[in-house]
Amino acid sequence: MKKNDKIYIAGHTGLVGSAVHRKLVNDGYKKIITKHHNELDLTRQAAVEDFFCKEKPDFTILTAARVGGIYANNTYPAQFIYENLSIQNNVIHAAYLSGVQKLLFLGSACSYPRECPQPMKEEYLLSGFLEPTNEPYAVAKIAGIKLCQAYNRQYGTNFISAVPTNTYGPYDHFDTEDSHVIPALLRKFHDARMKSAADATIWGTGTPLREFIYVDDLADALLFLMNNYQESEIINIGADSEISMRELASIIKELVGFKGSIHFDTSKPDGAPRKTLDKTKLFDLGWRTIFSLREGLQKTYQSFLNQCPKTKED
Repeated sequence: MKKNDKIYIAGHTGLVGSAVHRKLVNDGYKKIITKHHNELDLTRQAAVEDFFCKEKPDFTILTAARVGGIYANNTYPAQFIYENLSIQNNVIHAAYLSGVQKLLFLGSACSYPRECPQPMKEEYLLSGFLEPTNEPYAVAKIAGIKLCQAYNRQYGTNFISAVPTNTYGPYDHFDTEDSHVIPALLRKFHDARMKSAADATIWGTGTPLREFIYVDDLADALLFLMNNYQESEIINIGADSEISMRELASIIKELVGFKGSIHFDTSKPDGAPRKTLDKTKLFDLGWRTIFSLREGLQKTYQSFLNQCPKTKED
């Protein structure tokens, strides 16, 4: 991508999209196109096609999606599959119609099978059953990957798909039920500290293993791929290590300053027992993460305090 190319970020106010926007601005890109949801509803096909026809972006980075943690995926399965299918179908098709030079679609690690061999290699996609708690979301993401591949095959487009590991950072949703695990834990322990609670309850057994990538690292990887990757096959994006939910909760508890105990509610689902990506393909291209988990957590917690001033201490 050149500095004067027109680059459209679909979902620029979200966790990943906002980081991509910051990265593009900091790197000196001049023509960044963004639209808020109230200006452009990506689930409406005609509106999306009209937008692409008018703006004619050279490049598109598709980060827009309905996302959430286990509770949200379990509670709103129809919304997760419908909205994500609609968004990605509309944007990918409109990008093809308007002649976009290159598009990057953001997949998800939950698209790999629940019992997938670890670490999860790109070729393991569609090799087994999905995790039931987020199956609708995963199916939508798989459909987006396959849509990009089909357009490349039939129309000769240059649409690539990246599969990131669990992502966290500033401008996430800090809700104890609808959000992903790190923002949910930050909010839970912060609220418990503010209330001087004796304990805080965490879903599951604490045994599942996960890896996490700070969102600014992910944004850096996405732009790296836009400039260095041309294949139809998916490519994983992740960090160098993994951590148990129990250890993660302990670190966040310490970071927030909560002095109570942690109670694990084993009646609640754990999700997949282990999810870590094989990053060989990406690392062989020369990319690496910058931020450590603890550094990223500190930045994310500060972002939470800035986003939610009512939660601050007097």
